[in-house]
Amino acid sequence: MAKKDPSDLTVEERLSALYQLQTTLSAIDEKRALRGELPLEVQDLEDEIAGLNTRVEKITNEISEFRTAISQKKAEIADAENTVSRYKEQLNDVRNNREYDTLTKEIEYQELEVELCNKKIGEAEVRISERNEDLQKARDLIADRQLALNEKKGELDEIMDETRAEEEKLRARANDLELKIEPRLLASFKRIRKNARNGLGIVYVQRDACGGCFNKIPPQRQLDIKMHKKIIVCEYCGRIMIDPELAGVKVDKAPADEKPKRKRAIRKKTVEEKESGEE
Repeated sequence: MAKKDPSDLTVEERLSALYQLQTTLSAIDEKRALRGELPLEVQDLEDEIAGLNTRVEKITNEISEFRTAISQKKAEIADAENTVSRYKEQLNDVRNNREYDTLTKEIEYQELEVELCNKKIGEAEVRISERNEDLQKARDLIADRQLALNEKKGELDEIMDETRAEEEKLRARANDLELKIEPRLLASFKRIRKNARNGLGIVYVQRDACGGCFNKIPPQRQLDIKMHKKIIVCEYCGRIMIDPELAGVKVDKAPADEKPKRKRAIRKKTVEEKESGEE
């Protein structure tokens, strides 16, 4: 038998399909609610670990840069010392005071360069020591967060294993139901459901009120809902409305004539008392 086109469904059939979809999605929400805050906690830990790994990488690069700078400064020191040695040898062969002064100034300059390089090396070594401490702290924190992440993931996987099979069945049923609903109506339902705090996109009338926001519904509007002639939404919360009978929900009605009977009984008793008093 060929499947009925969603656009050919009656309003009653559309409402019925929507309510079945709502109950199925609500059941999926309940399964997901069992996970509690675990998915968010797992995500937060993963994000924190990713951030710490980025920090470790940055610190490692800084340490590498400091070590490269130290190597360069040591090379500069070696060049300066070789230059000083060469100039000192040339001092023995100077011919006048001018040459002597020039060589002496060059030697002093190179010696100052050596002192400056040694200072830079010392500062770099201090920075390396500080960054190594930061690196160790970051790695210790990563190990701690990874341990917590493994525990949270274990709890989450255990819960998901318990509910996965049933959730997959519900998801398959929801997909089948969505195919029976007109795309535009389905899109509206999903938008309403997304904006609703409790995830309800379609609700039935409860005690003359909307089952979502519990605002009173006028009698004429209730009658329109029972007629199933068109899709009606709550004028307060925007949820799609359906009558309890179509939703398959039994609504208990309190006896309307209980109080009048009691009043008549009391009135009758009063008359009998009066007659008895007259006698």
